Amino acid sequence: MSGDVRVRLARIEDAEELAAIYEPYVRETAITFEYVPPTPAEFAERMRKTMEFYPYLVAELDGRLVGYAYTGTFKGRPAYDWAVETSIYVAQGHAGEGIGRALHDMLELLLRAQGVLNMYACIAVPDGEDDETLTRNSQHFHEHMGYRLVGEFYQCGFKGGRWYNMIWMEKMIGEHRADQPPVTPFPETSVTYAEC
Repeated sequence: MSGDVRVRLARIEDAEELAAIYEPYVRETAITFEYVPPTPAEFAERMRKTMEFYPYLVAELDGRLVGYAYTGTFKGRPAYDWAVETSIYVAQGHAGEGIGRALHDMLELLLRAQGVLNMYACIAVPDGEDDETLTRNSQHFHEHMGYRLVGEFYQCGFKGGRWYNMIWMEKMIGEHRADQPPVTPFPETSVTYAEC
């Protein structure tokens, strides 16, 4: 790695670069089960929707965007409000440089400030041995970040002429109480990004 990774809040203007990071994951791998990469405009709309309530982060290295992370609603029922689904993508060619960890650490910090208690990751995994489009590297990364495996669904995703499995992993980041306060929308949290 030639410089220091800087994590900051995403801006809608980042959508084109972020869509470019995501595109090869869609076209060349089974890491995502999408078949068609979103356009920059579609990507920007996804970002807007997320940023209404949750943090959306990017990682910069030598002035270029090299990764991003965000969360979304886990389920659309109010009893699930304290749980989120997380996503992290690192630009190809930058694996193992600490970018994913930097993004995850900041994301977890900001989610704690919101009052989120459970972080979930939905991860595509091979049905058996690793192949050229999918490994269990993401599972191992999340294990290293403190997640535990809570379930595996078999042959539930079909891409590139092959069937793949999907796992759910979970990390508890807060105290579960009987008088649980509501989760605060990220734009309204008292802890600002600059203070983190």
